[in-house]
Amino acid sequence: MTTQSEQALENKMIKQLVSNGYERVTITNEDDLVANLKTQLEKFNHTTYTDSEFKQILNHLTKALNPFDKAKVLRDKFSFKNDANETVYVDFLNLEHWCQNEYQVTHQVTMHGKYENRYDVTILINGLPLVQIELKKRGLEIKEAFNQVLRYHKHSYGAGLGLFQYVQLYVISNGANTKYYTYSKNQDFKFTFYWTDEKNKRVSDLEDFTKTFLDKCHVSKMITRYIVLHEGFKQIMVLRPYQYYAVEKIIDKVKTSTTNGYIWHTTGSGKTLTSFKASQILSKLPKVDKVVFCVDRTDLDYQTSREFNEFSPGSVDSTDNTRKLVQQFADVNTKLIVTTIQKLNTAISKEKHTKVMDDLADKKVVFIFDECHRSQFGETHKRIVQFFKNHQLFGFTGTPILEKNAQSKNGVKKLTTDLFGERLHDYVITDAISDNNVLPFSIEYVGRYKYKETSKNNLDIEIEAIDTTELFESDERIEKIANYIINNHDSKAKNKGFTAMFCISNTKTLIKYFDLFRRLKKEGKHDLKIATIFSYTANQDPNEDKSGEIPEENLDFSNAKVDIHTRDVLDKYIEEYNKEFGTSYSTKDSKSFNDYYKNVAKRVREKEIDILFVVNMFLTGFDSPNLNTLYVDKNLKYHGLIQAYSRTNRLKGEKKTHGQIVVFRNLKKATDDAIELFSNRNAKEVIIVPPLEDYIDQFNDAVKNLLAIAPTYLSVDDFYSETQKLQFVKAFRELLRLKNRMDTYADFTFDDLILDEQAFNNYSSKYQDLKREAENQPNKDSVLNEVDFHLELIHKDIVNVDYILRLLANLEEEEIETETKKKRQSEILSMVDNDPVLRNKRDLIEKFIVEQLPILEQNEDVTEAFSDFINTEKVKEFKYLVEEENINENRLEEAMESYMFSGRFPTNNELVETLKEKPSFRERRTIGERLISKVNYFADRFLRG
Repeated sequence: MTTQSEQALENKMIKQLVSNGYERVTITNEDDLVANLKTQLEKFNHTTYTDSEFKQILNHLTKALNPFDKAKVLRDKFSFKNDANETVYVDFLNLEHWCQNEYQVTHQVTMHGKYENRYDVTILINGLPLVQIELKKRGLEIKEAFNQVLRYHKHSYGAGLGLFQYVQLYVISNGANTKYYTYSKNQDFKFTFYWTDEKNKRVSDLEDFTKTFLDKCHVSKMITRYIVLHEGFKQIMVLRPYQYYAVEKIIDKVKTSTTNGYIWHTTGSGKTLTSFKASQILSKLPKVDKVVFCVDRTDLDYQTSREFNEFSPGSVDSTDNTRKLVQQFADVNTKLIVTTIQKLNTAISKEKHTKVMDDLADKKVVFIFDECHRSQFGETHKRIVQFFKNHQLFGFTGTPILEKNAQSKNGVKKLTTDLFGERLHDYVITDAISDNNVLPFSIEYVGRYKYKETSKNNLDIEIEAIDTTELFESDERIEKIANYIINNHDSKAKNKGFTAMFCISNTKTLIKYFDLFRRLKKEGKHDLKIATIFSYTANQDPNEDKSGEIPEENLDFSNAKVDIHTRDVLDKYIEEYNKEFGTSYSTKDSKSFNDYYKNVAKRVREKEIDILFVVNMFLTGFDSPNLNTLYVDKNLKYHGLIQAYSRTNRLKGEKKTHGQIVVFRNLKKATDDAIELFSNRNAKEVIIVPPLEDYIDQFNDAVKNLLAIAPTYLSVDDFYSETQKLQFVKAFRELLRLKNRMDTYADFTFDDLILDEQAFNNYSSKYQDLKREAENQPNKDSVLNEVDFHLELIHKDIVNVDYILRLLANLEEEEIETETKKKRQSEILSMVDNDPVLRNKRDLIEKFIVEQLPILEQNEDVTEAFSDFINTEKVKEFKYLVEEENINENRLEEAMESYMFSGRFPTNNELVETLKEKPSFRERRTIGERLISKVNYFADRFLRG
């Protein structure tokens, strides 16, 4: 049986669309597209347009310069003066009755931009191209279709009148796998989505996808109701299937019943967008008087209001205080409110608000509670349901309270279902990781304790087995952990490409850690930017850490009993923060502390803070794609554990392959229990990335595959067919993927691999050459143009000679005291000592610092001076080597030049052949090994790194 061709796939799809009610139309170029657009807009608007009238419409459609602005034009009416000087309106899309639009399908439309491009299949709605489908034959990667669309954006979508910039949905398929997505300024394949059924089962086959997703009414509904225009990022967003089903379930509940319900969507899966869309649609229903979105912290009130307004400008007015909240309840024009549970409780409890609020008691009010696993289990919940007689409640949670993780109060366990009724839709962590909507976790358990020799039990004991506060808070243990973090953080954070949080058992221990990190920074042991925030109330629950719970955050301590010492310490830390960042926060009042909280959150998100030290704050509800590591010295379990771990697993480019959890306690059983509870019993291997050994095995297998295609890196030069080049690129790309994952493990070295680092870099160079060839390929049909090159995986900031020279150059430019300069120079040399590649150059770098750096002319280039210095030293050492070993200078020079050109180091025998006097057969091996050692040492010092 032959493989189904791209053309056959295309023909079959068009036939299926026509059978589903699409009109087939032949459009070969932009002139045909414009003529058809006039006809379809006339049909849709039940009128006719003269040429001059249609010209006004066309001018309006084409004046928007980018896809985001065009998406807004599409959703708006256009008014103009017709030939009779009357004001008339034209609609481009029926937003309310989405099935009542005009549908057509065409294929192979040719557009001329930078290159001539022909698009596979285009769905036209009311004459505008709103869905573009790119197909690849079965057997090819679906990502090749994604890359094809990227090139269309670059080369031709904006050409001519730019009508293809109206496309709202892109569909890519190779027949077996089909995905959809929408336009964004920075397209990323990770933000392409499979459609699923309600149970999260993928609809991946093109035929099934066409039948369900591309059904006329459904695709119109996705475009009109489930695309969101994010004004903040100027980004078009489309809901994923689980978000779609959740909103549909809530809407149906409100329309057809008075019962409640909750949505279980795992942390990090985009609950804010889902809840916004549900709130927005509900607020437009005639039977609903108010929609109230409740969060449990003031910072989330601000954050959610901001996000809602970016999704839909002016949709909400953040409630700064309870009085304002009451005014919003009273205003009939305010349908959607975002507030905190605390302010809502005050509004319905305080007598001064009774007059206004009592009038609302019988109104239809729909409440949507964010993170409903945390804030709905007290008296506030009772007051809300008793006050609003005609209420409906919906909750969102990533970690519901189930029988296993429920806390017993007065002998009663309150579950999420007790308060919110049935679960309307679920999308658990295994679903999200499988769909690449969140990342898996890499969990490292660090640290074991041993009884001293004099002890009766001379055994290795895991940390949890010696569960004493005295041990956990001992200075020795804290110092060991601090040093471990300092020594490994650059590797974890990819040289400050990401940021981290350190969650600690209690405030007292946090202060110990923070003071130690401050001291070590002053001593020059690290240059990490650190910050902290914690509660300063008195009487912290001594059992809190043992419980593994994360209590609710409260940033308002105005009515709480304050621990004066703790508050003073925090103010000292905040003052240091103020000096570093030019701010002026304190704990003097709730507003200033709140502003400090928001500022810290902003700086963590923007990578201006390397490690944030916390006890409970920020472990729930805080999102930052740039945060990739959580250090844990705190007991966690069930929903608290999953919530804390999930701070690290937001998507962020190719370099972030998983969230990293470094645990200094034995939380293995707690982790396994939490994973089992919040996913399924077989989820562990999906949620937790494999150990380093597994990746080493995979890498070595991938090397064997690569060597079968290209036995040496020079073999790539002999590849004349594009098929061979494509095989090599795909094989090496897999090595890149695995190498990127292994880089995050602290104990990874090339010693465990069957391909050494030099060989890897040689193949990498050939890979980059092929990428450049693809980018400069005049033949647009080249197979290489279809390839997904992951060059960003290669780049990693490393401490090399160039890096050291940049530090030295900066040091020379700074006007600092001699003692400080000496200290900095010492730090640089310490950095050299810690790098195995630079270690054998230490004496050269130190000699340059001592002898040459002080005598450099002002503005003299440090790099050039170092190069001259190294060349001089190289000549000296080379001459010493040839004299010491009685080597023919010219022959050794030729051997080294050959090595620099080919990358192949000379063998023992080849080095022996450079000697002026040939040794006996018996001596050759010993002398050859000595020469290899000496010449290698010379090469390390002067030719490598």
